[in-house]
Amino acid sequence: MGVGVAIKPKTPVSAIESLLDAKLVDLVLVMTVEPGFGGQALIPDTLDKVRQVRERWPEVPVEVDGGLNNDTIDAAAEAGANVVVAGSAVLGAKDPAQAIAVLRESLLRHNPAA
Repeated sequence: MGVGVAIKPKTPVSAIESLLDAKLVDLVLVMTVEPGFGGQALIPDTLDKVRQVRERWPEVPVEVDGGLNNDTIDAAAEAGANVVVAGSAVLGAKDPAQAIAVLRESLLRHNPAA
């Protein structure tokens, strides 16, 4: 079992620094939309948080949730995300398997250890 911590778009990374520095967290989830409902657009500024976590704690998996799709996955993966939650992009796709394949390919291309 692992321990994860999530931060919302307006929560700074500094709010979880002590947990990460103490190695109490196995995964960081950066919410890239305000939690509450599916189908929202990714908030671009949230990717700065992904970069901050990736740079300071490179060994910690960084998950993103919200607004991830074929148009936004590359930016998230380039920022350092190596785990993705994609609801509407997969469930609303004509070919869900293809949608998953596109997301997975981007993560692996930008983060080979993902």
